[in-house]
Amino acid sequence: MSPLLPSRRSTLRAATALGAAVLGTSACRSGDEATPAPSGPGEDTAAKGLRMGAEWESHARTFMSWPALTSVWGEDLPSVREDIARIARAVAEYEYVVMLARPGQQAAAQKACGREVEVIPLAVDDLWARDTVPVFVEDDGKVTGVDFRFNGWGDKQEHPNDGLVAATLLSRYGIPRRKAPLVSEGGSFETDGEGTLLVTESSIVNDNRNPGKSRDRIEAELKETLGVEKVIWLKGVRGEDITDAHVDSLVRFTEPGVALLDRAHPDTPADSWSRAADQAKAVLSKATDAKGRPFEIVDLPQPDLYEITGEGDDFVSTYANFYVANDSVFLPEFGDRKADRRARSILEEHFPQRDVVPVRIDTIASGGGGIHCATHDEPGSPVD
Repeated sequence: MSPLLPSRRSTLRAATALGAAVLGTSACRSGDEATPAPSGPGEDTAAKGLRMGAEWESHARTFMSWPALTSVWGEDLPSVREDIARIARAVAEYEYVVMLARPGQQAAAQKACGREVEVIPLAVDDLWARDTVPVFVEDDGKVTGVDFRFNGWGDKQEHPNDGLVAATLLSRYGIPRRKAPLVSEGGSFETDGEGTLLVTESSIVNDNRNPGKSRDRIEAELKETLGVEKVIWLKGVRGEDITDAHVDSLVRFTEPGVALLDRAHPDTPADSWSRAADQAKAVLSKATDAKGRPFEIVDLPQPDLYEITGEGDDFVSTYANFYVANDSVFLPEFGDRKADRRARSILEEHFPQRDVVPVRIDTIASGGGGIHCATHDEPGSPVD
C-alpha cells in the first residue's frame, strides 16, 4: 500500500539502513441520546455515576471491522483480511466477537472468520475498530456509547462510512449515545478504570481535530464526557504517523499504578518516537494517578528491525498495542524470537490469571496498526 504519511517506524528504518458504500440494511432501534451536562474542570464527574472502565474488566463482546478499501490496501487487501480473521478467531476462543462488514462482503467475512464469529451487515471502510466504534462508559451503571465523531484522524483520509459507525452501531444495539463535545478516537485514551486517563497531546490538542481549543478546555471536556478525575498529558509525536501518535502504541496500564512503556531496540538510532517514550517516562516517573499513587513503569522491548518478518515503511513494531479480553491477552508477534518471548513473559507476569496469546499480524502492522487498533471492547457480562 502507498503510505499517506511517514509512519512511526519509517524514519527509524531508514536511519538504521544508512547507519548500517452504503449503511447496513439491518433493522435498527434508535438509541436514546444522552447529552452530558456542562461542568467545570474541577467538578468530580465520577460523583454523577459516570465512569470509564479499564480494559481488563469484564467484556460483553469484542467489535471488529472487515477492511473494505482497495484504495488503501491495494494488493495487500486479501492479506490484511487474513490477519483480521486470524485475530477474530483467536479472540472468539475467549469471548463473543462481532465483525462489522459491508453487506456485500458479509458472506466472505463469515467464511474467513468461521462460525464462532458473528458477522453483521454494517457499512465500514477500514479495519480500525478501536477508533471508529464508540468509546463505552458506564452512566449510573448503564453502558453508554460516546461518539467522538471520527474524522479520519484529522481529515487525513476520507472515511464516510467509518464516521457513522459509532451512531449506527449504538442504534442497532439500543445503547444510549452521548455526543462528545470534541473529536478524537478510541486509541487516544488509556485508563486504569479508577479515574486516571493517559492521553498524547499530539493526537487531540490539534487543530485537525479540535481547532481553537486549548488543552485545559479539552481536559475539562474529557472529564465531563468520560467521567475521569485526572488526565495525564504525554507529548506524543505530531504529524509523523496518521494518528498523530495514539497512546495505545506508546504506554498501557496493566493495573492501577502499573504502566508498560514501549522502548526502542538498543541497536537502532533514536527517532522522534524514542524521544516521545523518554518524555512519557519522565512524566510518569514524577506523576501520581487519580488516587495519589506513584507509577511503576515497566519497559517493553522492541524487536530488532532486521529480525521482524513484516516489511514496509509503515510497519508498527510495538508490543504495547496488545488487547486484553476475557481471561486472555492478545500480543503481536513480529518474528524476533528473543523480543517476542521477552514481551510475552512480561505480559504473563502482569496478567498471571490470563492466557497470553501471540498472534502474527504482519500486514496490519505494515499498515501502521496493531491488535488493539483492530479491536474494541464493550463492557458488561459476557454474551453466551
